[in-house]
Amino acid sequence: MVRGAKLDAIRTANKVPEVTLYFWLIKILSTTVGETAADLLSIRLGLGLTVTSLIMTIVFVMALVWQVRTDRYIPPLYWLTVVLVSIVGTLISDNLVDGMGISLVTTSVCFGICLVVAFTAWYATEHTLSIHTIITRRRELFYWLAILCTFALGTSVGDLLAERLELGYAQATFVFALSIAGVALLYYLLRLNAILCFWIAYVLTRPLGASIGDWLAKPVLADGLGLGTVTTSVIFLTLIAVLVAFLTVTKADRIAAAAAE
Repeated sequence: MVRGAKLDAIRTANKVPEVTLYFWLIKILSTTVGETAADLLSIRLGLGLTVTSLIMTIVFVMALVWQVRTDRYIPPLYWLTVVLVSIVGTLISDNLVDGMGISLVTTSVCFGICLVVAFTAWYATEHTLSIHTIITRRRELFYWLAILCTFALGTSVGDLLAERLELGYAQATFVFALSIAGVALLYYLLRLNAILCFWIAYVLTRPLGASIGDWLAKPVLADGLGLGTVTTSVIFLTLIAVLVAFLTVTKADRIAAAAAE
């Protein structure tokens, strides 16, 4: 009983940032790093998918435990966890497709089902999917489960369009960016449900970021710009660090406790 009480205890503040322009910028940058860093570790450094997946899963779990145990939103820790879950989500998809030979269509459908199940369980338990009320440990665990599913789903869908359907990385980037713009129009002009629009856009930013990463890092012969995974990862990690430092100092993305409750 005591343990259950602690699990559902109301926190003093929301554990996630406000949805601002900074949020979307860092989210897209994080998804790009998730794609390029996974390739860098498994291919460029020769660790292989299995070893890379094991190492990054352990690091991610450690960061997640630290994140969940805190009682407030801490920008560096939160965004570190997002970057790591992006890498792990990419590796999950890559292991199934490249390691086990499962088709991208199958993984996309399966991850989509997993996401629906996660949302269904979250809503059935908490009666909301709003990120403005991540004020209990249970809600936070549902939140990170949903995010992991969105990253794995986005990786498979992005690769499906860019590679399997031979759309190309640049064209896939345009398609996903246009899709996100369409969701924004539905929200601002037609007043579509804010929570629904948020999660649709959140899913779409994953393949958008992955397509951007592949477009920048892949060689010219493979429809890329040839920057390489090292250069692309360093550039985007630097941008993330700068933005997170700015938010840490200015506190421009904090959700007030009263509003959250």
